Amino acid sequence: MELAGEEPFAGFGLPGAPGTDAFWAAVRTPAPVADGDGWTTLFLRRGSEAAVIGFESWSEPVPLRRWRATDCWYALVRMPARLRVTYRFLVGEAAYADPCNPAGAGGDRSVAATPDAPPQPHWPAVGADDVLPLPRTRLRWTSRRLGGRRTVRVHPAGGGGPVVLLLDGDDWLYLHPATTAFDSAVASGDVPPVTLVFLPAKDRAAEFGCRPELWEAVRDELLPLVAQSGVPADPDRLVVAGQSLGGLSALYAALEFPGLVSRVACQSPSVWWTPGAPDLADPLGGPLGGALAARLRGRPDLSGLRVAFDVGEHERRMLPHCGLVEELTERAGATVRVSRSASGHDRAGWRHALLRDVAWALERNRARGT
Repeated sequence: MELAGEEPFAGFGLPGAPGTDAFWAAVRTPAPVADGDGWTTLFLRRGSEAAVIGFESWSEPVPLRRWRATDCWYALVRMPARLRVTYRFLVGEAAYADPCNPAGAGGDRSVAATPDAPPQPHWPAVGADDVLPLPRTRLRWTSRRLGGRRTVRVHPAGGGGPVVLLLDGDDWLYLHPATTAFDSAVASGDVPPVTLVFLPAKDRAAEFGCRPELWEAVRDELLPLVAQSGVPADPDRLVVAGQSLGGLSALYAALEFPGLVSRVACQSPSVWWTPGAPDLADPLGGPLGGALAARLRGRPDLSGLRVAFDVGEHERRMLPHCGLVEELTERAGATVRVSRSASGHDRAGWRHALLRDVAWALERNRARGT
């Protein structure tokens, strides 16, 4: 798309001369325009320094261009149909949220969505300056098995109920407000009352690989701590929710600790994982389905497992790995739900699946009236 004239962005609904105060007062971007089977999307930034747009996973960084001798920097980005993506402006060593976009994630990230991306009810628009609510209950967990100390937050949504263990819990506290979203979903009846337990990771690569230490610590240390906290919770009905390496770890726990984990909601699980794969130049280039597929080919009895898989439809290299593990899990007797989100490998795309799939994982209990 060629830009020319005194109002170069009028085709995106932004008339006026770039760089004027009146122009900036009217700016709301990103601004998409239909373009064949996708969208040409305008990004704008006001400033004096050059910058690039850093996308979470979907695209390489995109440089912004200066419009003539103004403070207006722009980029036209071709986005495919059905995409929700996290991005930020990178200026030298610093990163900033997009001040023209009211949809944020934490203090230095923004969220863009094409008009055909499905809505994500219950997740509020969060500005860069907003302070996200934190659960009142804090547990100081000193783990003998894992070593070190960590702070685990606990939130009873709707008065509390089955425990939902959120791996990478700090992301769901400080980037995306899971407490607000679950409270809204419970109030509307989309999710039953649950007790959210936000488990932060200290070393993701070490803790979320296919190793037993994390799950021994959860079973023997963390869940008893939650039970003693005074927060209404039922640790005997546990849903583990994890993304990426966290999704891998949740599935590993379901295979190796069936007495502990029988309900899983995982988004974009890193099932390409094999020992040593994270250190390779191409971690996804190994055996399809990685170590978990090899374990599942032994046909363990997973008849007691209920697991929801969700993968971003734009994660082209992840899809074959996940597809095989999904198939093998179902063959082993698990009750399986499979869906694809309008995203890449991006927490902004996983948010709706998190709520929906936690509710689905607990449906058997709801049907029994418990």
